[in-house]
Amino acid sequence: MGISAKQAVSALQEKADINIASHSSRFFKTAEGEYGEGDIFLGVRVPVIRGFVKQWMTMSLVQNEVLLHSPFHEVRLAAVILLSEKFKRADSELQLAIYQLYLKNTAYVNNWDIVDSSAHKIVGPYLLDKDHLPLFKLIKSKHLWERRIAIIATFYFIKRQQFETALTLVEHILNHDEDLIHKASGWMLREIGNQDLSREEAFLNKHYQIMPRAMLRYAIEKFPQSRRLHYLQK
Repeated sequence: MGISAKQAVSALQEKADINIASHSSRFFKTAEGEYGEGDIFLGVRVPVIRGFVKQWMTMSLVQNEVLLHSPFHEVRLAAVILLSEKFKRADSELQLAIYQLYLKNTAYVNNWDIVDSSAHKIVGPYLLDKDHLPLFKLIKSKHLWERRIAIIATFYFIKRQQFETALTLVEHILNHDEDLIHKASGWMLREIGNQDLSREEAFLNKHYQIMPRAMLRYAIEKFPQSRRLHYLQK
């Protein structure tokens, strides 16, 4: 019988550190009006979380979902890392179940590190050879983190030389005002450039004059200085 969610939470609580928790609360912007408002931290480092996840691979999906519903940030992070690791080892039936569980619970995939640890390891691989329509629904969501899930999921496509969905999604949010979406989009553009610089530059040449500044800076971060200035000064 696999470990229960309650046992997993207890294991993480034993590693709690109030100083780390205090720093994490500031780092992940949990104050009123900030993107992580109200989030609660135990104060457990990511390598420690990953170490526990290796021991929890037999946890049932039912208990994994309970884990994901935790009020503690690190517990939710552990839950999506566990789902991601299970997905890699799963057959097609279990992969579908994990994908559906993940999208049913996006309300709990609710900070950038939780999204970035999982969207391109569950949503991206599941949709690779399927219709990408779910991502176009997510990008139109009123919820910040669902939009970030859509963007980050395309990282899996990009690494396999499939750029169109990422580029189209980024076009959808050029006029949005969330910095965390701009940065994620710029990151994906940079990854496209790592695979095919001409494709990234074609997109930049079309859009850089209206692009949010953070998106542009992330996209051209690895460019030679003269090329960065070419875009920034115009």
